[in-house]
Amino acid sequence: MPNRLTDQTSPYLRQHADNPVDWYPWSEEAFALARQRNVPILLSVGYSACHWCHVMAHECFEDNETATVMNTMFVNIKVDREERPDVDAIYMDAVQAMTGRGGWPMTVFLSPDGKPFFGGTYFPKPSFLQLMNAITDAWNNRRDDINNNIEALMEALERTAKIEQHTEIAPFSTFESAVNQLRANFDSSWGGFGKAPKFPSTMNLEVLLRQLLAGDDSELENMVTTSLDAMASGGMYDHIGGGFSRYSVDEMWLVPHFEKMLYDQALLARTYLHAGVLFGKETWKQVARETIEYVLRDLTHHDGAFFSAEDADSLDDSGHSHEGHFYVWSRDEFTSVLPEHLQGPAVTWYEITALGNFEGKNIPARLHHRGELSRPPEIEEARAILFQHRNSRQRPLLDDKVLTEWNAMMLATLSEAAFFFESDEWLHAAIRNGEFLVRELRTAQGTWKRSWQESGQPRARHSALAADLAQLIDAFTRLGEASGQARWIKYAQEAADEMLSQCWDAVNGGLFTTPDNGEQLIVRQKDVMDNATPSANSTAAHALYRLGALTGNSRYTQHADQILRLLARITTSAPSAFGNLLASVHLRHAGITEVALPGSQPAMLRELRKRWLPTVVLAWGERYDSPLWTDRNSNSAYVCKEYSCLKPATSPEEFVETLRTALA
Repeated sequence: MPNRLTDQTSPYLRQHADNPVDWYPWSEEAFALARQRNVPILLSVGYSACHWCHVMAHECFEDNETATVMNTMFVNIKVDREERPDVDAIYMDAVQAMTGRGGWPMTVFLSPDGKPFFGGTYFPKPSFLQLMNAITDAWNNRRDDINNNIEALMEALERTAKIEQHTEIAPFSTFESAVNQLRANFDSSWGGFGKAPKFPSTMNLEVLLRQLLAGDDSELENMVTTSLDAMASGGMYDHIGGGFSRYSVDEMWLVPHFEKMLYDQALLARTYLHAGVLFGKETWKQVARETIEYVLRDLTHHDGAFFSAEDADSLDDSGHSHEGHFYVWSRDEFTSVLPEHLQGPAVTWYEITALGNFEGKNIPARLHHRGELSRPPEIEEARAILFQHRNSRQRPLLDDKVLTEWNAMMLATLSEAAFFFESDEWLHAAIRNGEFLVRELRTAQGTWKRSWQESGQPRARHSALAADLAQLIDAFTRLGEASGQARWIKYAQEAADEMLSQCWDAVNGGLFTTPDNGEQLIVRQKDVMDNATPSANSTAAHALYRLGALTGNSRYTQHADQILRLLARITTSAPSAFGNLLASVHLRHAGITEVALPGSQPAMLRELRKRWLPTVVLAWGERYDSPLWTDRNSNSAYVCKEYSCLKPATSPEEFVETLRTALA
């Protein structure tokens, strides 16, 4: 019989609906039962695109013997970490405190009041059975040991809530220290930072791009070029269909962990776009364009929302699941689908061999022609044929839930790309996404939800977290700048007001992860570290600075300053671990330049589209309540600092010169 996960909005949870495990979703019902039975809770956290989550599910959760032990000894809760990152973060911190490492699937044993006392990640069946018996023995016979573990872990879990504000905001020297740390950790051979497995580190690359705005630095430029060229040349980039896998298992970016996450597409397309515009490099713009096209083609709901991910695994013709099967080719299959005149050029271009580069198969790559990505006509023709053939295979599982945070990240990137590429099609897609979020994830009372799934009842669930609201502020301001539509600035202000009223810590400053009107968990943490996605606090600081400049509302700017004061000490101690926050540090110390273009001034807009100007905010098109619109002549362009404007420009040449003066 199906268990209690059948009606959940998360595809990951529904994947476990037919397990013999008596799963509960995260709910008070589960905790009440654990108290009634006086047994521990077994919490399992994962996500749809996670390869090892599927492995443990097959070995343990689909196994009758294991399920019987789980059902007898525990109350079992299954959580989608993407849907409930607030829950995931608490127990991941506990696992890392216990074991020194983390990851998914995450397996944690809790007291009936939700407090953790033991945990780990993936367990194969034999060790999992042994572990469950040991946990039950400790629960029944050594409860004092468990209580001691709980006490120590709870102290560790509360550390982010206890960070106190510094008297000053993080100094600009913190930004410079991060740049020097990145120099020291740079892999000069293959780009990126540190050793394998390698993650894209887009936020740290953005730090380098901002530093390069200050002037030429051949070492930093080489670091950016080597990293971006290498990532887009290896197999982590999908050379046939566009888009990026989550990370590379090797130093060369060749063999990826094949899952494709929406947030990675948003962050990577953004960095390639910024670098492409800054350096005028068409191949980086091409990568950004193809990544966006992948999202719009394969990760987009018919009403404009963006889905969360595609799985790492897919089925072969025999129905067996293999990691990366959808993306890899034998040499024979590769050549057999191409006409004879394209076989040789395509084999050479994509570096296809009889031996292969991944378990006897080939991941198409440009490893030995790094950075050479502009395809000649015959390769473009071959790519189209290969793409069509690949689509006849069984696609990886699609995680079709819609997350507010990740949609907003992609919306911000798409809005910027639509502006720089002057693409009406992309701007229309961005507006449709913004309208979807407002229509489906914003309640009639004006509050926001985190997760939506079409077949769910209700479709939208879970109170929006600080990260959702912070990303919405950023996305709506970017969409307002791209479209010239005033409504998006209004929505950004509403999201900011909700975030500050529901998530702000009135004692120490900064944002709690969860809102006042949300579920009260065992601790109330603050999301401060920039990891795979930007933290709620770093995103909020950056978005609030920009929104404050666009609207003239000093309240937003003051709260952004308080975030930088809150995180000043820990940022100084490990600056390269706060890449996105450092963008706010850079913005705060460089100062924001406001540009207002009243009336229709396409020539002035065209000049802005040529330049990546991360310290500039733009008001144009429809007017809204802001000092940027006060006493403006529709035939002039205004460049200002804190609303004190330089001489109005009446020609593109004057406008460019005024911008240069303001940004000097």
